[in-house]
Amino acid sequence: MLTIKILGPGCANCRKLEAVAREAVAAANVQAEFVKVKDMTAIMAYDLLSTPGLVVNEQLVCSGRIPTVAEVRGWLPA
Repeated sequence: MLTIKILGPGCANCRKLEAVAREAVAAANVQAEFVKVKDMTAIMAYDLLSTPGLVVNEQLVCSGRIPTVAEVRGWLPA
């Protein structure tokens, strides 16, 4: 199963990123487990410069901005 992590303190941008990621997963018709990572030590392990961050299967694909649904779909495995 696909694992998607939302990295951030739980701010409005983090919630927006989660909504966009969920929409992309639904549009791609794949199953995914969503994990919210709020612990700063755990977040820094992904070497991101600013939150929110999006991790797909342990690979950081986006940080510091809200991607479009189309961008997130492109990062999902086929």
